[in-house]
Amino acid sequence: MSDTIQFDDFTKVDLRIGTILEVNDFPEARNPAYQLTIDFGDLGIKKTSAQITTLYTKETLLNRQIVAVVNFPRKQIAKFMSDCLVVGAVDGKDVILLNPESKVPNGTAVS
Repeated sequence: MSDTIQFDDFTKVDLRIGTILEVNDFPEARNPAYQLTIDFGDLGIKKTSAQITTLYTKETLLNRQIVAVVNFPRKQIAKFMSDCLVVGAVDGKDVILLNPESKVPNGTAVS
């Protein structure tokens, strides 16, 4: 377990549900990754890269709902600007995406 945080620290992290609209290869990434375009409803469309190529194909990711942190500052990864961070359970080199059990509106907060 990492350092203990206060509840106020946790509430600063804005986790939302989004639907993946587009998936592209990201050959410039250091590690195998996809570029994702994600719809977060009223929060808009955001882009990110994700190292999830070992368990997911581009086809299986399309229209899939995921959980992402949407309030990080933008970050440049190679020649690509990332707007959010998709979250998942990490098992070695595999990342298992977190997602709602049932479809929910894009932009729904996770708490």
